[in-house]
Amino acid sequence: MGKKVNLGAIWCYSFAEVIQLSLPEEQRVSITTITVGLSTILTCSIHGALRPPIIWKRNGVILNFLDLEDINDFGEDDSLYITKVTTIHMGNYTCHAYGYEELYQTHILQVNVPPVIRVYPETQAQEPGVSASLKCHAEGIPNPHITWLKNGIDIMPKLSKQLTLLANGSELHISSVRYEDTGAYTCIAKNEVGVDEDISSLFIEDSARKTRLSVGNMFYVFSDDGITVLQPNECEIRRHIRPEERIFSSYEEICPRVEGEGTQSCLWASAVNVRDKYIYVTQPKQNRVMIIDIPTQKAVQSMDVDPLPTKLHYDKSHDQVWVLSWGNMQQSSPTLQVIPEASAGEEQRVIRTPFKGVDDFFIPPTNLIINHVRFGFVYNKSKPTVHKIDLETVTHIKTISFRNYSCLPQTMAYTHLGGYYLVQCRDRRGAAAPQLLIDSVTDAVIGTNGAVLGTPHISPDGRFVVSADGDSGRIQVQTMTVQGEIELIYDLQTNVHQNQVLLQLPPPHLTKTLLVVIEKGSRLARLYGGPKGGPVGLVVAPQWSKSHHADLMYESRKKQWEEISNDKINVSVKPIQTLSLWKFHLKTPSPPARPDHWDEVPRLDLKFFILIMSYITFDSL
Repeated sequence: MGKKVNLGAIWCYSFAEVIQLSLPEEQRVSITTITVGLSTILTCSIHGALRPPIIWKRNGVILNFLDLEDINDFGEDDSLYITKVTTIHMGNYTCHAYGYEELYQTHILQVNVPPVIRVYPETQAQEPGVSASLKCHAEGIPNPHITWLKNGIDIMPKLSKQLTLLANGSELHISSVRYEDTGAYTCIAKNEVGVDEDISSLFIEDSARKTRLSVGNMFYVFSDDGITVLQPNECEIRRHIRPEERIFSSYEEICPRVEGEGTQSCLWASAVNVRDKYIYVTQPKQNRVMIIDIPTQKAVQSMDVDPLPTKLHYDKSHDQVWVLSWGNMQQSSPTLQVIPEASAGEEQRVIRTPFKGVDDFFIPPTNLIINHVRFGFVYNKSKPTVHKIDLETVTHIKTISFRNYSCLPQTMAYTHLGGYYLVQCRDRRGAAAPQLLIDSVTDAVIGTNGAVLGTPHISPDGRFVVSADGDSGRIQVQTMTVQGEIELIYDLQTNVHQNQVLLQLPPPHLTKTLLVVIEKGSRLARLYGGPKGGPVGLVVAPQWSKSHHADLMYESRKKQWEEISNDKINVSVKPIQTLSLWKFHLKTPSPPARPDHWDEVPRLDLKFFILIMSYITFDSL
């Protein structure tokens, strides 16, 4: 048998038969663009007499022999058929004839998504003379173009010093409101495959704060002294739930006095917002989860859980709260529990999952485009595997091994653009190892994420990956292309070590500046730069204080930050563990040395103004 390769053709002489394969040069790379939700067929253009069966690959993994729900029919002509395309399917697919990998065709699948928007606030009331902002977050592929109407009339001709558009049109800012500014402001987002719109209503009236501000438009601050409810715009305390107050259903104290402690104080570890109805918060000392009713701002119920509950996560897709308990201070008996029907408001119950030896878990976040998540992962940080689970049935699906990469998983992140899971790794000596990539379409480990180290964080729209390596102080920023590929755009070495990313990247419509806020003790630092090749640098803020908390938390004193450029982005620092806004876990620093062993428990602490935002679930803003 002889084989000859020549300009996109292969001849193979086997016995008395001649196999001739060809692929026109202009068809070596084929680009297919499809709208999300539709089906598509990728046809291999390799032809020839006696052509062997076609083999399809995605990220180097053969698809033909996998039992995939969405890629399950290769057709009579060996075409690849993908049903109900989503953004996870975007990326590169290759085809070749079995036994002839030298001649292959690459299909680039691009997925367009009609715009989906969310305005905030839906309704607000302001007094004359104060400023007001109406924000419109839009997601879509390609990036949507945003326009505003007031009472059905385009506001562009009315723009002035008093009425301005910020952040590429996503924010409508009125510097000094007047009675005539009352109206319905419609945000319209449009791209080549669709349009969406929503209304934000503004009322101008006297004593607006007293008559129209919803009790839900609040921050919840958890501290040793109980729970403080803040009105964010004026930074006013609206309610203080003290440790000695009672839980409505059981009449137990909010924070019972512990024998041997001089003062009655609280310890909180993790909290989540459940559909703007309830806040679930863990109390490790009491081995329980407490439920706060947002409309009434009262503690209404507590539930006993396994010892030392330290992490909560709200799975909005299935309306359930996941609870991770350490078991003991050595974390040697961790357990994972689920509270179903978390938003029901009735007497809740706790279900213990069958997963053993689990010391962490990961559930991908939803956003405006991906509003349902079916699978999650549980893992032990000392074992080179992760276990895929069905969130609805709370059952084990499969085990994915990292033994070939000597990776002990520490944290995980997920981007729906291309469908990649990113895994932070350490080797058995405890040293940082390169991140791994898992393809969610095939559940295959496709290799390392280049040489990127540290904890991966995904911007809520899925477009950016920010990786912070606390050992070296290195911060790397990657972007997801429309072809589903990951590209490195920034690699910054800082002298800030053991950092914790608090704020990732802005939404996609903020294209001029990239921003990362990292924590170093009680100081904040800010990474900035332009994605078009502009400067990259690090600005360190003054000591963390209440005034700087105000600047960062809700943009009320923007001028106290140094103006980086004319395209400066004013953003809010919304710490991670307490919000569904940024979906990664934050362990806030413990206070200075205390005489008890509770220092080791991750806590929500007033000193660092770690807040709960109860008024809206910004999964994707």
